[in-house]
Amino acid sequence: MSKVVLITGGSSGIGKSIGEFLHIKGYKVYGTSRNPDNYTNTMFPLLALDVKNLDTVKNAIAAVIKNEDRLDVLINNAGAGITGPIEEIPEAEIKANFDTNFFGPINVIKSVLPQMRKQNSGLIINITSIAGYMGLPYRGVYSASKGALEILTEAFRMELKPFNIEMTNVAPGDFATNIAAGRYHAPLKEQSPYNKSYGKTLELMNAHVDEGSDPKLMAKAVYKIINTEKPKIHYKVGEFMQKFSVALKRILPDKVYEKLLMNHYKL
Repeated sequence: MSKVVLITGGSSGIGKSIGEFLHIKGYKVYGTSRNPDNYTNTMFPLLALDVKNLDTVKNAIAAVIKNEDRLDVLINNAGAGITGPIEEIPEAEIKANFDTNFFGPINVIKSVLPQMRKQNSGLIINITSIAGYMGLPYRGVYSASKGALEILTEAFRMELKPFNIEMTNVAPGDFATNIAAGRYHAPLKEQSPYNKSYGKTLELMNAHVDEGSDPKLMAKAVYKIINTEKPKIHYKVGEFMQKFSVALKRILPDKVYEKLLMNHYKL
């Protein structure tokens, strides 16, 4: 029997790549989008879901269970980027980012757990970010929201073990997606004390995304995890140096690592 998979944010980018790959492999895939009517040419059905709206979350999950009578894998992929000097990002934008990247996945997890407990099985994969392992300049809010989800997963995993439900994180590096177009950018103000350094960093970040890896690498990684009996707590997918940067943070003195980051971003 094909496993039933629900992917939040499945209309584009990494989520779409994962969904298409799993569909081809024979899984019963459901994706979600805030506006599914905007996407008519998809390999798998898209359900209306906004992770910030609990009613839409519950309705989408209920629809999957009604159709399939089970839900085997949840992939929490929906997320939002945000850049800017922390001092200049409006509080409302910071809260909105955490609503999408942290509280949103919690809403979806809570809503699938009753069904997975009923089945006595399930796998939840949280798509985080290598940026969540370190505080990156002008991406501090994004790093914090993804880092929070990484830590939450560590605790959640232990609470779910009695129910035979697995949870893991997959942290991608830079991938060639449209995330840069959809993220919140604090405006580059001419009179801002951060104008020069933020401007240079913004150019570098956008170049990283434009030159990023093929999202199919994430799809293959997720497929492998789904077929692993006991998934690890953390996975990292991306270029060697991006993954190696996490290892360096563990072994280098804090100030040395900070200096490496500042040199990288030419600050």
